[in-house]
Amino acid sequence: MVTNRCKILLIEDNPADVRLTVEAFRENHFDETFYTVKDGVEAIMFLRKQGAYSDVPVPDLILLDLNLPKKNGREVLAEIKHDPELKRIPVVVLTTSNADEDIERSYDLHANCYITKPVDLDDFIYIAKTIKEFWFRIAILPSEAGECYLNI
Repeated sequence: MVTNRCKILLIEDNPADVRLTVEAFRENHFDETFYTVKDGVEAIMFLRKQGAYSDVPVPDLILLDLNLPKKNGREVLAEIKHDPELKRIPVVVLTTSNADEDIERSYDLHANCYITKPVDLDDFIYIAKTIKEFWFRIAILPSEAGECYLNI
């Protein structure tokens, strides 16, 4: 029997965007598995279980903003995808930029998906539903993530 809840790490520095993202996932019955960090340095510490993050779980999916303080999203993405312990975690870039150079650079750094953040809550709810459906119902995730379940 599977007892692992799916876990999402949201790497986002804007409190309004954190609230919007969490609300959109909550509307899709996905609030019990959210972890948030507010900058790139904190994100890497979380993922490597350093400092205050020594007991956190490995996320099944990462939602990554590109515009972060201390260490930007591209730097975080590069570190994740070059780390043998982290590189298999799917990373969805979820950012305000729709610039071709940001999209291309993110995929060059091995992002698994690139989504431009909508400003409308209904649109964000739809995107959250789509992320949930694809990454946790359709896609087959590696190892432990493949054993998680959704609270429906």
